[in-house]
Amino acid sequence: MLSTLLKRQPGIVRAKASRGGDAFARAQRCSSLPSSSEFELSRRTLSKGLIAASASAVLGRTVAAQAARIDVEQLLEGYQFPDEFPFRAQDFQRFDEGSDSAFYSSPRFVTHIDDGAINALTRFYEANLPQGPDVAVLDICSSWISHLPKDYSAGRVAGLGMNDEELRANPQLTDYVVQDLNEKPRLPYEAESFDAVLNAVSVDYMTKPLELFQEIHRVLKPGGVAMMSFSNRCFPTKAISVWTQTGDPDHVLIVGSYFHYAGGFEHPKCKDISPSNWSLPFAKVLGSGDPMYVVYGKKEA
Repeated sequence: MLSTLLKRQPGIVRAKASRGGDAFARAQRCSSLPSSSEFELSRRTLSKGLIAASASAVLGRTVAAQAARIDVEQLLEGYQFPDEFPFRAQDFQRFDEGSDSAFYSSPRFVTHIDDGAINALTRFYEANLPQGPDVAVLDICSSWISHLPKDYSAGRVAGLGMNDEELRANPQLTDYVVQDLNEKPRLPYEAESFDAVLNAVSVDYMTKPLELFQEIHRVLKPGGVAMMSFSNRCFPTKAISVWTQTGDPDHVLIVGSYFHYAGGFEHPKCKDISPSNWSLPFAKVLGSGDPMYVVYGKKEA
């Protein structure tokens, strides 16, 4: 795990999988989490050179320093990953190890990021996704909305998610599959089927990320792109421990490491698409919107 950890904030209401996740109808800010004593955590480093760029490096300083925006887009440029995958099984444990199918059994027709972050993601898709009748896109961890532009045109937009009712309500999907990727990370699609694979605000729930990213690589066409977007919100009892114990810059490197160690991708990149008001002084302290990041990688041609 990363060498410096964000402190947890008290006061969260505990959720139980047996209630189908009712305690968390909408994602919470990831800073509001159970105490660290309730997790089994590894405190190993991803890289010794990470600390200076890490969000946790500003913790404990002045409020103004905590509110400063860190240029996360530079973190992956020329980054040298360790020779071996630095995480252990404990890093992918969750506070709630109960059935994910039970947790997501009740449909949630809500959005888990605010309108500014949603619009930023939609604009990013509009500018970077291929379009046309021969284009095929896969939206994993999908739901009732895919955040694609309303006029987005593709021959196929396949969805894979956890709730049939949510997926059925998504007007942009041409087909869908209900599947728990933590139980079965193998994707039910032929090799080289898709031009793009999307995952919106759900990469932090994946307990078998290397297996999943290897599958993403398999189903992508040569030169195809995978886009992992995330904010600072999550269902805290279901997010993996290495995520809940770290901050946004660390998350960029964590997701970047998934691309790197899965193999067969070009060096991953990051785009900070946070709404402009996120960079204003005290924005984080005053809660003036959700940040938004995309870590993406192309399959080697």
